Amino acid sequence: MKWDRFNMAHFLQDDISLMKDMKLNHYLFSISWPRILPSGIRTDYINEKGIEHYDNMINMLLENRITPIVTLYHWDLPQVLEEKYGGWQNASMISFFNDFANLCFERFGSRVKHWITFNNPWSVAVEGYETGEHAPGLKMRGNGAYNAAHNIIKAHAKVWHTYDTQWRNKQKGMVGISLSADWGEPVDVTNQRDIEAAERYVQFHLGWFATPLFTGDYPQIMKDYIGRKSAQQGLSSSRLPAFNPHEKSYIRGTCDFLGISHFTTRYITQKNFLPSRGNSYFTDRDLAELVDPNWPDPGSEWLYSVPWGFNRLLSFVKTQYGDPIIYVTGNGVSEKMMCTDLCDEWRIQYFRDYINEMLKAVKDGVNVKGYTAWSLLDKFEWDEGFSERFGLYYVDFGSKNKPRYPKASVQFYKRIISSNGFPNQREIESWKRKSLETCTSSNQLLAADPLIGHMEMVTEIVIPTVCTLCILLSAVFLMFLLRTRL
Repeated sequence: MKWDRFNMAHFLQDDISLMKDMKLNHYLFSISWPRILPSGIRTDYINEKGIEHYDNMINMLLENRITPIVTLYHWDLPQVLEEKYGGWQNASMISFFNDFANLCFERFGSRVKHWITFNNPWSVAVEGYETGEHAPGLKMRGNGAYNAAHNIIKAHAKVWHTYDTQWRNKQKGMVGISLSADWGEPVDVTNQRDIEAAERYVQFHLGWFATPLFTGDYPQIMKDYIGRKSAQQGLSSSRLPAFNPHEKSYIRGTCDFLGISHFTTRYITQKNFLPSRGNSYFTDRDLAELVDPNWPDPGSEWLYSVPWGFNRLLSFVKTQYGDPIIYVTGNGVSEKMMCTDLCDEWRIQYFRDYINEMLKAVKDGVNVKGYTAWSLLDKFEWDEGFSERFGLYYVDFGSKNKPRYPKASVQFYKRIISSNGFPNQREIESWKRKSLETCTSSNQLLAADPLIGHMEMVTEIVIPTVCTLCILLSAVFLMFLLRTRL
């Protein structure tokens, strides 16, 4: 979690104390590949100081009875591998990543029992190699995303097999993946074309990565649509790479648990894109995304609060993939109002509604084992920088010491953890009232600091080379001894 440029190492113990005070029993964070292996290649050089940093972090978590859950890849590819090999376009990444993962298992596996290979590989593939919004910023429309995803899926499978054959019997851990997944709801539930378009929306997003891990191959609808579009281009083969029989067998079943990161929902309708419009991941789907203007949109421009979509997504995962173990690895909301407002009533409402829908799904038999709120602290949000804040704790980035201030949602979330769910309606309203009372004093404390110009100052901060290190997730693993749901 340390940002070298921010000199924040001394905050580690303080932040773990915040977790302990909230009674979190699990914490999800990522290990930076280039921090451990600067060149990306194990045989070149191992940075023992990087190993020491994560050793200390894991030990401190365990000393405070907080179980570490570790992600191996949250988008920080060593720059050398991008420049020399082309990054995830090159199949060489599969072995390089496996060597890095194997080193992590060797050094940390005696204490870490839950491993996530990739966090949101959809963004790596689409935003890294299709739209160019994220690093490495390439716009390889129609091919780049599919090639990157193909290598990522094979890299995941190789790491799973490495753990299974070399470490599982000794360390008794689990290896899964964390996939982002918005829900897609048909605009017209009586219109078969809209129903099929909504299905494609989910399959092209979640199914693209999940289906191979459970069945050994891509969703049939992806193969059909991309294959047809490729033929219309005059190509002799599909732009979607194919797994050979050995690869299908090797990939199938390589998921001990499925991490789901979910934030919002879209209405979906059929929309045909002609070959003359050009081919891309987005036009391959033949659909349009819509939102209801009545949906609350307190945060990021893409994030609307649609709690019922969460329930439907979880039910879909249960049915589609044979009732897998599910960990919710990210769920939360940002804010776009003045960042000094600690009375985040909209975030309280978001957590209340979304967690409640998850608990309904659990009662209906969905095998959810844990929930992770996004996020503990305000942090670096990739191409949005520091302009969007998801944290339960406000971080004053304009101050040298980067002080943390609790938002009202801290107290509300803490009560959810203590109650392991929700009690009766009256008590929930009491939680909300008391939580908002606490933010008043925090606002007064914050007002004592000179905040003028902080939003402008944010743009002047040097962005750390390795962005993944700032990702802090508060995790509470519910045992689901549930009481009355709302």
